[in-house]
Amino acid sequence: MQQHGKNYVNDAKGLPALIMNSGLMQVMAFLEQKGGRHVTLGRHLRQWLHQTCNTPEDFNEFMEAMMQADSRNFQAVTTEAFAWLRWLRQMAAARQGDSQ
Repeated sequence: MQQHGKNYVNDAKGLPALIMNSGLMQVMAFLEQKGGRHVTLGRHLRQWLHQTCNTPEDFNEFMEAMMQADSRNFQAVTTEAFAWLRWLRQMAAARQGDSQ
């Protein structure tokens, strides 16, 4: 997060709305395609989902697993993604408060 700073956090803040409008897989593909800090954000999210939902960390393997997932598991992974993004937003806000 440190290497991309405020832009990374701003990108993360917008992801829940993107996921709600387009879906988790479409957003993960967008992050991967966009490059730079977006790839980092997608990788961090996949790492978290790997730890909490046992999904693959690798982008291609993650996408394949999500395509094969039943609706219940897919929804659980999406819910966990929202939870991580909410935590990230709160952590960023707390850190910004420390620097003021």
